[in-house]
Amino acid sequence: MRKWITFPTQQGTISRQAHADLPKEGIYEREIGRNGFFGPATHMHHSHAPTGWIDWQGELKPRAFDLNNLVNTEYQPATSSPWSAPLILFNDHCKYRMWHCVENMAKLARNADGDELLFVHQGSADFFSDYGHMVLQEGDYVVIPRATMWRIEPQKPLQILMIEATNDSYQLPEKGLLGAHAIFDPAMLDTPLLNETFKAQQGEIEWQVEVKRHNQISTITYPFNPLDAIGWHGDLSVVRINWRDIRPLMSHRYHLPPSAHTTFVANRFVICTFVPRPIESDPQALKVPFFHNNDDYDEVLFYHQGNFFSRDNIEQGMVTFHPAGFTHGPHPKAFAAGQQSLKTFTDEVAVMLDTRDALHIASAATSVENPNYVDSWKTK
Repeated sequence: MRKWITFPTQQGTISRQAHADLPKEGIYEREIGRNGFFGPATHMHHSHAPTGWIDWQGELKPRAFDLNNLVNTEYQPATSSPWSAPLILFNDHCKYRMWHCVENMAKLARNADGDELLFVHQGSADFFSDYGHMVLQEGDYVVIPRATMWRIEPQKPLQILMIEATNDSYQLPEKGLLGAHAIFDPAMLDTPLLNETFKAQQGEIEWQVEVKRHNQISTITYPFNPLDAIGWHGDLSVVRINWRDIRPLMSHRYHLPPSAHTTFVANRFVICTFVPRPIESDPQALKVPFFHNNDDYDEVLFYHQGNFFSRDNIEQGMVTFHPAGFTHGPHPKAFAAGQQSLKTFTDEVAVMLDTRDALHIASAATSVENPNYVDSWKTK
């Protein structure tokens, strides 16, 4: 058994409430926290922005990748197999891919390495699995349990963010005092149907299944379509929810940490979803993400759509990667706009991955990196 060392104390000029009531103009708050936003924390007050660097040498730096530039390149050819989608970031517990799919999958897929999470960035499709059929639309999350057989028939060309929970499973976050129906009601989770569309694709036609295990592909051939279920019952299934069904937590007087927007949880990482919401209206409340040290987690943001109010020169389809170990926060223009209350509503939609273990950058990501991103916090 062990517990954090705690000794609440204070020194110098402070605010009594984190992320609000800063004592005077020109004060910058920085949160130093452990275990994401759930462990002990200290709120430092500085006379300079903690991101005010003028030079950066070495590999530990904020990075940005424009995944739009991957399409139809050697790294991301249009492919009907999800196992051909290029790695962007990875570690032993997570694999982060972008899949460009324009043709019907010629083979079924089966991931024996862990649960798969799909986020439909663009396009629409018919989705078939052991559990039945559903139609996927832009903005859908789809959780595919480990070892499920599935395939996709695009209706419109697809860009799909794939996040594998390697040797793990996706679960829902504990919502505590909020109750089980906050953020989204579990009743909003859709499951596939054994409908006429599903039955129509069954038959005595040879099909193959590409099974991924230990990152190696084995191919199993059947003289029939193995998606031949005639019924099922239980509480394990493919599930889907669209970001538009998420009702975000809000406080008009306090800027909530990213953890308040958690959508799915694995053992070594979390997935959060930022959706449109009102910006804090209290004049004393911080109105943009606060400067913080997230020293136990790497932070990845995929920008789906909208205007990303805490970032400059970020477009949909881009990814930012902030490794653990340095202070990060809003860009200077965004911080100034927040202080002036220039916006009352944020219309951004973004998917965040926070990993407990360091992520590695794959060559596909390096090929579309913006090397000047680290300089975007400079004011001169």
